[in-house]
Formats: sequence, structure tokens, C-alpha cells
Amino acid sequence: MNRIFVLLVFATLVSAADGPRVFYSREMPGGFPEYLQIVVNRDGSTVYRESIDDPDDEPLEFRLRPAVTEEIFSLAKKLDYFRKPLESNLKVANMGLKTFRWENGGEVHEQKFNFSKDMNARLLADWFARITTAERNFVNLGRAAQFDKLGVNKVLLQLQVSVERKRLVAGDQFLPLLDRIAGNESFLNMARTRAANLAQYIRSTGGDGQ
Repeated sequence: MNRIFVLLVFATLVSAADGPRVFYSREMPGGFPEYLQIVVNRDGSTVYRESIDDPDDEPLEFRLRPAVTEEIFSLAKKLDYFRKPLESNLKVANMGLKTFRWENGGEVHEQKFNFSKDMNARLLADWFARITTAERNFVNLGRAAQFDKLGVNKVLLQLQVSVERKRLVAGDQFLPLLDRIAGNESFLNMARTRAANLAQYIRSTGGDGQ
């Protein structure tokens, strides 16, 4: 029975690995980060990373809420799963070379663009920009909590701005860190209070801006 269960679990994992996913990357020399990529699977499991060749760069893994995942896949569908060109060919500033790629088993479609006039492409790029901001805040907050306790409040303020602008994505991933800051007297009182308030907001609303 145990062997059968293990085989069923393995089959499920293989099926998920081959399931549909939306890939996004942005390359912007001189920017920070210069490169990033995000992969969103149909079940909402998501991977964010800022390097593809640095062994010390550990990807961040988290789960998007169903409504956000549905919006991303809905936009991919409206864009015909990236079968058609998205580049506007207008003379505009360098906004970073963006890649949208649809992967579903052996089916792969990809488009690269700097700027697109297609509103759905811009909306989809904006969702990935939200995810990027969230992950940068997550990384910065973790570093500050470990190495720069006086700087924690500054990062929390940046996170609060995302919340107030309804642009926070995958807020659940922040909860363990916010709880730790709120309950640790070694942090400034204002930081502890702000962390507690942010955690309460995320728990009560989900934290994902729509």
C-alpha cells in the first residue's frame, strides 16, 4: 500500500511539472537587478530568481493566491499564449527586454519585447512587476532583520507603501518574518508595531492588491 501511495504521489508531481506555466524574465543592464525571472505554475506555485548561473543565488519559492494566478493565466490566454508578436517597435526608452513564455508539456510559445501597445501585455507585465517588488521587499526585510535591525523599519515602510497602493502580492510569505519582528524586543518599537499591523492586515485581507 505504501509503495502504491508513493507511486501515486510521484505521478502527481510529474504531472504538475509538465503542467501549464507562465514564464517571465526581464533583462536590464545597469538596473537592479539586471536580470530576473518568474515562473508561475497553474496551481499558483511560483519561483522567483535573479540569476540563472550563480550557484549561490537561491530561488524564492511561494504560492500566489488563486485569484492572482487566475488573472495571470487569463491574460496569457487573451494574448493567445504568446503566439503573436508583442513588440510595438516604437522609439521609446529602454524599459528592459521582457520575455513572456507559455509552457505546457511540449507546447512552447515565446515573445520578447521592450514596450508593447497591447493592454493585456502591459497588464501581465504589471503583475510580474508587483511580484518583483514583493520579492525584493521580502529579501530586503530578511537581510535587515538579520544584519541591520535599525534598518528594519525603513523596509517595513516600503512594504506598507505596497499595501496602501494595493500592490502587495503573495503577502502570506511575509507572515513568519513579520511575526518574528513584532514579537522581538530587540527591534525598535515603531518597527514592531508596524510589523504587527502589517501582519494583521495580511491575515484579514490576504494582502493581495487587486
